[in-house]
Amino acid sequence: MAQSALLTIMTAAARKAARSLKRDFGEVENLQVSRKGPADFVSAADKRAERAIYEELHKSRPTYSFLMEEGGEIEGTDGQHRWIIDPLDGTTNFLHSIPMFAISIGLERNGQMVGGVIYNPITDELFTAERGKGAFLNNRRLRVSGRVHLADAVAVTGIKQTASARNDATTIAEAAAMNAACAGIRRTGSAALDLAYVAAGRFDGMWERDLAPWDIAAGILMVREAGGLVTDLSNKEIKPESGSVLAANEKLHAQMRKALKAV
Repeated sequence: MAQSALLTIMTAAARKAARSLKRDFGEVENLQVSRKGPADFVSAADKRAERAIYEELHKSRPTYSFLMEEGGEIEGTDGQHRWIIDPLDGTTNFLHSIPMFAISIGLERNGQMVGGVIYNPITDELFTAERGKGAFLNNRRLRVSGRVHLADAVAVTGIKQTASARNDATTIAEAAAMNAACAGIRRTGSAALDLAYVAAGRFDGMWERDLAPWDIAAGILMVREAGGLVTDLSNKEIKPESGSVLAANEKLHAQMRKALKAV
């Protein structure tokens, strides 16, 4: 399937950043005993990848705005389009040589997500979506899971690594309630990949709180284009700034919401 000009640009930016991340990922183990320390190295890797993405996208669309995890907001002259970028989603995994991390690039037009790319450089899995044109994994069309009973479903979530998040009573209670209601819960450490996996039908559903715009911007479009229902945890229309997400097929979405609402 021939890619659109938009996805070609986004894919090129993701692959450019991936080259530096793959190189850096190979060096992480050597840094466990280095004087500089691995955390500093990963921060530098994050910034290098973000710079590569910014340069590639800005070159192709110089008037668009940017919202980036590291670089913050850069206002463009266009006024309608905004790139939302996480150059390395899953930094803790990266730091521990776990190949479960991704580059996430979303494009917003007049407040609506219209393009998304999520790329794992280690597995070479490229998830793409364009509004009204479907979601794909390496050019193969994606559909969300067809399971209709929560008891048969595997759900994924995330808990931020802060003392307040780990000890938050709501977070703990929700995880316990969902674990009792479904076939099992998982935590991968990458919200972007979690949403991509929901779109691919690997996970049946996802819920999470305390999310930044760049964590979910590309993924919410991906789930929607794969036939899923994605909202915030209040069942309201989701935006990148919503801060929470609930994604599944329509039947499971309702059952997950009911399980979480009981908390």
